[in-house]
Amino acid sequence: MSYEVKEVDPKEHEVSRRRFLRNAGVAAAAVPFLGALLEACSSSPANGASGFGGQGKDPFAKHPNWTFALVNHVTTNPFFVPTRYGASDACNLLGVSYTWTGSADSIVSQMVTAMDTAIADKVAGIGVPVIDPTGFIEPTNKALEAGIPVVAYNANPPANSPNNQMAYIGQDLFAAGVAAAERILQKGYVSKGDLVGGMIATPGTANIQPRMDGAKSVFGPAGVTLDEVATGALLSQEFAAVPAWYEGHQDAKFLYAVDDGSGEAVSKTIVSKGLQGKVYGSGWDVAVPELDAIKAGSLEFSIDQQAYLQGFIPIFQLFLYQMSGGLLRPSDTDTGLKFVDKSIVDSYLAVPSRYEGSTSAQKVLTAPSSLPAPA
Repeated sequence: MSYEVKEVDPKEHEVSRRRFLRNAGVAAAAVPFLGALLEACSSSPANGASGFGGQGKDPFAKHPNWTFALVNHVTTNPFFVPTRYGASDACNLLGVSYTWTGSADSIVSQMVTAMDTAIADKVAGIGVPVIDPTGFIEPTNKALEAGIPVVAYNANPPANSPNNQMAYIGQDLFAAGVAAAERILQKGYVSKGDLVGGMIATPGTANIQPRMDGAKSVFGPAGVTLDEVATGALLSQEFAAVPAWYEGHQDAKFLYAVDDGSGEAVSKTIVSKGLQGKVYGSGWDVAVPELDAIKAGSLEFSIDQQAYLQGFIPIFQLFLYQMSGGLLRPSDTDTGLKFVDKSIVDSYLAVPSRYEGSTSAQKVLTAPSSLPAPA
């Protein structure tokens, strides 16, 4: 989804998470550009250099300072702050650079123009979220014909489509929707005959529609009605659309959101209408407002898809393709699904993390002393 923003500065997400929470209502309105902190790995070594921060530990042969292009559909969305940190870290590690370009408002034609520019600039590889089933076929084929590898990240081409991206790095979106609906049923939030409001910013876009479709595939056979509601691309639209829908559907038992902004709107609706304990809700992703809502009990859970890896892995795989002369082809990578509920939300809120986009600081975090058994 696209927030109503012009630019994003990771410092808005830094150590003072609670300050961000207090300002969450306006943080999406206008914030400065990501700027120097994430400026296309400008600290990367020059041509012929090695990576690994100049520490002389690079296991790779000296190589050109390749530039990779990450095209994006919502370039200023706070969700992608950790994605850019991941890309930046990979670049600094490997001694390469990247550009960040595309559209701020999910406009496919602008993304295609960005791909065409990258091809003309002879970049070493391109990553792009395939949010449209046909819009990226031609520019992808054009890149491949020019010897430029292309991977999809965050949004996957539809199965059996003629899209020719070499790999997909991101969450299995349909399976995530299935898992979310199964959790809602298993926890007893809804049962046969109940109504669920399915909140989706932009129906039909390939980065979020599969999450709704996956849920439908579970709710339908269970006798639960899922009413899909278009909430809008802007946060202000979502904040209006969710309570408006509920006013006309007060028999709903659950509000299921498939994007971050809709999740925030679900939480606000539950709080403003005094619905806690009567109507349940869920969000998507781990923006601070949603984490706070989980802690406060106005959302039951959200889902972490590891946005950092969606920047780090595309750069790393495209780099290895170039290093190996094309022998190491990019491979599909599922960045996972982790339910974040009240039992673990403090682990997200307590320690600011570059990996979740809440701080720019490079630091080692303490890993858990034990790991839970697989669900």
